[in-house]
Amino acid sequence: MVREIVRRVRPEEEETMMSLFAQDMMAKGRQEGRQEGRQEGIKLGEQRGRQEEAAYMLLKQMRRKFGPTPEWVVEKVRSANLETIEIWSDNFVFANSVNEVFAS
Repeated sequence: MVREIVRRVRPEEEETMMSLFAQDMMAKGRQEGRQEGRQEGIKLGEQRGRQEEAAYMLLKQMRRKFGPTPEWVVEKVRSANLETIEIWSDNFVFANSVNEVFAS
C-alpha cells in the first residue's frame, strides 16, 4: 500500500522512500521493544522486591519466636515464591515449631 502511494507520487524516489520508511518502522519497533522490556523489568523487579521483603519478615519473626534459624530454613524461605511465603507466614501465627510453619 505504501509502495503504491510512493510510486504514484514520486516514482523516481520509490526505492529511497521505501528504504527510509522501512528504517523508520524498524526504529519504532526497536523503541517499542525496549519500552516493553523496561516495563517487564520493572514488574519483575517489583515482584522480586516483594518476595525478598516477605522472606526477610518471615525469617525475622521466626528468629524472634524460635531462636536461631537453621541454614536450611533460611535457604528454603529465600528460594520460595511470594505465594508460598505468604502461606508460611499465615502458618507461622499458630506454629509452635519451625516445622509447623512449613506444614501443609
